[in-house]
Amino acid sequence: MDLMANLNFDAYRFSISWSRIFPKGAGKVNRKGVAYYNRLIDYMLKKGITPYANLNHYDLPLALEEKYLGWLDHQVVEDFANYAEFCFKTFGDRVKNWMTFNEPRVIAALGYDNGFFAPGRCSKAYGNCTAGNSATEPYIVAHNLILSHAAAVQRYRQKYQVKQKGRIGILLDFVWYEPLTRSKADNLAAQRARDFHVGWFLHPMVYGEYPKTMQNIVKDRLPKFTTQEVKMVKGSFDLIGINQYTTYYMYDPHQKPPKDLGYQSDWNVGFAYERKGVPIGPRAYSYWLYNVPWGLHKAVMYIKERYGNPTVILAENGMDDPGNITIAKGLHDTTRINYYKGYLGALKQAVDDGANVIGYFAWSLLDILNGD
Repeated sequence: MDLMANLNFDAYRFSISWSRIFPKGAGKVNRKGVAYYNRLIDYMLKKGITPYANLNHYDLPLALEEKYLGWLDHQVVEDFANYAEFCFKTFGDRVKNWMTFNEPRVIAALGYDNGFFAPGRCSKAYGNCTAGNSATEPYIVAHNLILSHAAAVQRYRQKYQVKQKGRIGILLDFVWYEPLTRSKADNLAAQRARDFHVGWFLHPMVYGEYPKTMQNIVKDRLPKFTTQEVKMVKGSFDLIGINQYTTYYMYDPHQKPPKDLGYQSDWNVGFAYERKGVPIGPRAYSYWLYNVPWGLHKAVMYIKERYGNPTVILAENGMDDPGNITIAKGLHDTTRINYYKGYLGALKQAVDDGANVIGYFAWSLLDILNGD
């Protein structure tokens, strides 16, 4: 916090750990955990730093996974809403900016389609998993995540927002997908990718239903919202956080869906990092991260035009390096300076073009170990 204050930061986005507040996911409160966040928030305010609190960043109390398989069970909606309400009640006198989830798509896709993340569930065709179904579980999990988000927002709006004068939203990851060629097939492939990526979550929150692309492809494997759930989900945000790092080319592979269905295979697209031998942009250290500022501009303008120009915060943006650079090079980090210069310039252009962007958070304050 002292470092941030010395650097004249005016805001800091942090996450609250559900299990640090409710070790069992519900029931008894861990007062030491509550005291920790009270100290953190109070010190931020003392230093003139506005807290932006996120309620979930991939983590789920183990007890709920063991009790009812966590995000796969509808019971998680009520338990998450109760946890969220406790946070609103306890910290909301000082925290005026709330986010329910950080990158819920990653939870559903990497946790239940390929098993890269906890709880490591997938079909055998898509990963080294002991249990799971990549054709159905990612969609069930995403559905429960959306309902959990909407239920928390509903609690906040009904009981706390007017008095506390805050706002609430969600953080969504969004890679920009550019057609590899001008062909109709590649343009449709890029749009499928956008629908299955950011549209999976944002479309229901704006329009009350999943994108038509997903409905047509996933069919009865895609859960449906009840009439009451549509009312709760539609419009369930005051602001949208976008985590945007990179851009890829998309093309139509012109192949039939595989025998073993899954969330990623449902996209039926090909990924490319270059066009005619020219990389889409300079690569950072991570294999997936390319420096493509124009992709940020297109992503922000896409949200403006397709989703009614909501209030947007660019909530994550940055690049990594091998981690073995010298102190001298680290103090004259022109590679990272150029990355931020390009992306901030693209964001400024989006604002000039009418996008309702109100803030920017760099990722990250300190070195991290999980970039690759």
